[in-house]
Amino acid sequence: MQIVYGILIALGALLLLYAMSVMGRRNHPGLKPLQGWSYAHRGLHGEGRPENSMAAFRAALEQGYGIELDVHLLADGNLAVIHDPSLKRTAGADVLIEDLKTEDLPNYRLEGTDEVIPTFRQVLELFDGKAPIILELKAERNNHAALTDTAIAQLKDYPGVYCVESFDPRCVLHLKKHHRHIVRGQLTENFLAGKGKLPWVLKALLTHQFGNFLLMPDFVSYKFADRKTLGNFLVRKLWKVQGVTWTIKTPEDHAQAVKEGWIPIFEGFRP
Repeated sequence: MQIVYGILIALGALLLLYAMSVMGRRNHPGLKPLQGWSYAHRGLHGEGRPENSMAAFRAALEQGYGIELDVHLLADGNLAVIHDPSLKRTAGADVLIEDLKTEDLPNYRLEGTDEVIPTFRQVLELFDGKAPIILELKAERNNHAALTDTAIAQLKDYPGVYCVESFDPRCVLHLKKHHRHIVRGQLTENFLAGKGKLPWVLKALLTHQFGNFLLMPDFVSYKFADRKTLGNFLVRKLWKVQGVTWTIKTPEDHAQAVKEGWIPIFEGFRP
């Protein structure tokens, strides 16, 4: 019987340690204005509007949605709005976005249209506080600090509502250390179920959110299909941290996400 009690105590201690490891920062005043919106994933793209294009962002704004978008750091220190580091999928060019300068962007057409890669400043000027923005930082080549600082510098005088997130914990940690007032979020999913190149240990850490106590995110942005995990239960129910979920692709999933209290990022339909 003593062995059984010992095992139960050990399991309880491990669960307590896990619960402590996934805690986040809650009740940031900047969260409330972000709630109650649906966010168009990379803009309201489709029907001839490429993802992360000015056309997609204009359409989202006109339809009354917030937006989620991605930024990379250019060679000249500016920010380009694009998802992939390579332009092969989006612009048909075997070029890395980090190797380009702002002046190069008009040379690359998105998805065979007349749309070109926008700068982050162009999107900020378009939205001008009219709808909220979820900004994802895409760190490459260990540029997480420079990328994060540049994004915050460009957001300094922006009059609207926004938050900043990243899959890269270094970006979130940099926000915590140097830009504490910013609403920050950790992006993640069930990496253990995929075939990515990350080391197994890092996959486990990100999937189960063991590093939250170091990052103290204001929200966790989790893949909708992977959301039913013990970590998410503890993060959202025990620590009351806001959840954001992506990418919602049906009205039914959108309704379920809202019912569960997630902030939804959608694509391929209009809620």
